[in-house]
Amino acid sequence: MQRSVLSCGLAAHRSTAALAAVALLLASCGGGSNSPSPAATPPPSPTPTSVYTPPAQESLSIADVQQIIAQAVAEAKARNRPAVISVVDRVGNVLAIFRMNGAPQNLKIADAPNGQDVDLQGLVVPAEGGAIAKAITGAYLSSGANAFSTRTASQIVQQHFPPAPNAVGLESGPLFGVQFSSLPCSDLNTRFIATGGPAALIGPKRSPLGLSADAGGFPLYKNGVLVGGVGVMADGVYDFDPDITDVETNDEEYIALAATFGFEAPEAIRADHITVDGTSLRYTDAVPSGLLSTPASAPGYPTIAGIAGSLAPVRDYATLQIVAGTAYGTEASGIRKATPAEFDNPDAFILTDGSGNDRYPIRGGTDGGAVGQPLTSTEVRAVLEEAFKIMSRARGQIRQPLDSRAQVTISLVDTYGNVLGIVRGPDAPIFGTDVSLQKARTAAFFSNPVAAAQLMAATQPEVPQFVQRVRDFLGDPTALTGAFAFSDRAGGNLSRPFFPDGEVGRPNGPFSRPIAQFNPFSTGLQSSLILPNVQEHLAYLTLQSNVDTPQRCTKLPDVTPNHNRLANGIQIFPGSVPIYRGTQLVGGIGVSGDGIDQDDMISFLGLANGGKRVGTIGHAAPEMRADRIVVPLADGRQVRLRYVNCPFAPFVDTPAQNVCQGI
Repeated sequence: MQRSVLSCGLAAHRSTAALAAVALLLASCGGGSNSPSPAATPPPSPTPTSVYTPPAQESLSIADVQQIIAQAVAEAKARNRPAVISVVDRVGNVLAIFRMNGAPQNLKIADAPNGQDVDLQGLVVPAEGGAIAKAITGAYLSSGANAFSTRTASQIVQQHFPPAPNAVGLESGPLFGVQFSSLPCSDLNTRFIATGGPAALIGPKRSPLGLSADAGGFPLYKNGVLVGGVGVMADGVYDFDPDITDVETNDEEYIALAATFGFEAPEAIRADHITVDGTSLRYTDAVPSGLLSTPASAPGYPTIAGIAGSLAPVRDYATLQIVAGTAYGTEASGIRKATPAEFDNPDAFILTDGSGNDRYPIRGGTDGGAVGQPLTSTEVRAVLEEAFKIMSRARGQIRQPLDSRAQVTISLVDTYGNVLGIVRGPDAPIFGTDVSLQKARTAAFFSNPVAAAQLMAATQPEVPQFVQRVRDFLGDPTALTGAFAFSDRAGGNLSRPFFPDGEVGRPNGPFSRPIAQFNPFSTGLQSSLILPNVQEHLAYLTLQSNVDTPQRCTKLPDVTPNHNRLANGIQIFPGSVPIYRGTQLVGGIGVSGDGIDQDDMISFLGLANGGKRVGTIGHAAPEMRADRIVVPLADGRQVRLRYVNCPFAPFVDTPAQNVCQGI
């Protein structure tokens, strides 16, 4: 999450006044601009050798889950705050949901600032849905080298970073928009299988509400190894913390903290030991001395089951029994070490179907009906392998100890959005799996000549309006028809509630809500695209419908039967670039799991080096990239969109700088 680091070597200033001062300088940044500096060429990639240690294969037992629940119940009783408690494993399997007597039946998602709710704002949802989302967030955002909570998530998804009344004028959170990932409609995230069998526990599993920014969700560790997460819903309010300058006394957070006793994240890797732009992240406002119970002395599970509450079934998530977690890295977990035939790097991990098969084997493009020459499997493999090599050399931003190597998930798609390959680092956070695919699809979609037509053909009433909004904003009546190559960073520029990002008083970007209507539950086009799917899923959870939302987010026209180009939604924070054969779009690569500049660099250099290796594909020509789009402001200034940002001192094995320059 290292941010505000420019590929042309300028440190971006964060105040409004400084932004104005560097506006013209920013216009010259973003890989592919014409720069007076000589281009820096990355050193030759070494022959792949193992540089990572995979996590130990630990898992939560039934007794562990019982202990976690019992500790949470003891604290909830001490606070007189009946709660719904969810426990998941690292890949999102719900191991148990416990509903205390008197716990709220539902939660309400926070309203829009002006009370005019849109998208997910104001929705009423079963409380179990919030508890599951919080537990999944704690598990998915964390790894063996970083522990993030839902309070951490709150800090990094809002319109200013850090979120606080005195932070006006600062740009948005580094993972702005990540909350709309791991959605219930995602075609990547797997679904509960009640009948068991080899695929029953494969992940990553979906979340009813995507990722959560509501305090009360933590990761769980066993013998120092990430094994899952716990989430608590007790107050009926599902929101976020808009002011990080104070310390909250939050019952849900204290109940969840008590639940983690004996399964705490190692102190050295918690979010408050990780900084972004010089700001320490927040892990929790709850402290052990503030607990009203003694977790080590909590009554055993048999003494509370059926008395303080009982297990609660949730349709297609959990049954009336506690199950043991699956060990991450095993075939049964859905994520394991790749064989040499699957991916030629000894550190590579892949997604599996639980029966020994790669879910997303490397293959050629499926879009022969739309492009003259689809990507070949050789080209796909070259880009994925080269991106993996860059990841293996990159200095991680969110991992402890310092100078650890980055670990991410890398996804590659064709112009139909079909997956041509997914590979990941052994300990990459799980959230990046779905997000990297969102990013790859987003870059390919918005760079596609059919983007405007597809959005205008969406069945929900508002989505087509975003096309005219962006055309009016850019002064380009042909926007979104393939003239420009859009990275996620460029599209994200247009998706912020202030443009330029963070400058209070400016109008919103054309893909965003106005600030008076914006909060993390309604970001604009991103949330509007998936709203019908979330509503369908909630109707299914509450038994109002017998038909769940399909594994096909968005109501865009299908490009092939039961599949559209944005089948798990879009993403609006950086880490992707489109792929071209000459001037023709042929796909996209997306990266997620570390700092956003690291994600940008891995996708950008991975494509550059893979393209050089095969000699047939590569980046869009510089004149086609979205950083050539100039947006006029009301005060006469002009601001260009950004394409990619690459970090300072990016590699652990060389002092090279400006590694994205001139590519």
